[in-house]
Amino acid sequence: MKKRAWRIEESAVCAVTFDELATTSERTAGAIAALMAAGFSSDRIFRAPQRTTDIPGAFDATNVLLTQHPDVKHWLVCSINDDAVLGAVRALEGRGFIADDAIGVGINGTDCIIELEKERPTSFHGSILLSAEDHGYRTSGMMYKWIKDGVEPPIDTRTVGTLITRENFRHALREQGVRE
Repeated sequence: MKKRAWRIEESAVCAVTFDELATTSERTAGAIAALMAAGFSSDRIFRAPQRTTDIPGAFDATNVLLTQHPDVKHWLVCSINDDAVLGAVRALEGRGFIADDAIGVGINGTDCIIELEKERPTSFHGSILLSAEDHGYRTSGMMYKWIKDGVEPPIDTRTVGTLITRENFRHALREQGVRE
């Protein structure tokens, strides 16, 4: 947003949410907290609750939000996964927003490969690629210690991810063994 010199009063956040699950709620809450820490005002952050955690659910939720805020010229989009951000991007495209007007960042990093491979960029800017190997290795280690030694895993077992964009996704996927 800053690189594109968007004016804050013309911009807003579309946070496609699904608060019924703790993990999904934490993901959007984390994204919103990061945006606010970066100086984004809470009165420009709009929640779009989805009924399902897929592209159609996010598409419908975002269309409602866009109808409520026709004055917004630039959108930042965050959500619980790549599919929800893709649904929001499709809704934005249906309302005439082009890649220069919106920035969407998903989570998972594998459900968006086709989007990042498109010849022409869309508003789907990138994703946080989670490491399946790291998650699996850590989970099995924690389970082993819990079963064998009675050492209960910590409450917070989150791991970090890698931002992938059109520029680096092929390399990042190869590094993690997702693609050749």
